[in-house]
Amino acid sequence: MTNTNSKRILSGKVISDKTDKTVTVLVERKVKHPLYGKIMTRSKRYHAHDEKNEYVTGDTILIEESKPISKTKCWVANKLISKGTVV
Repeated sequence: MTNTNSKRILSGKVISDKTDKTVTVLVERKVKHPLYGKIMTRSKRYHAHDEKNEYVTGDTILIEESKPISKTKCWVANKLISKGTVV
């Protein structure tokens, strides 16, 4: 039996902090096209739990996989990597 405690950790940019205790994080990844070889950017949005409402739009954060918190949330905002710029 192997240890399955390793949870996925992703980094992304907060694109919305309007909902209470939730941030929407945009995670981008680079993939190579299978036939043509061009490097493409693929992105996906994740809803992450932010208990203290401490992350704002523009911040780059780490999110960690967790048990389902609600219908759409199964990630937890873990750590701040860099603050967003104020426009």
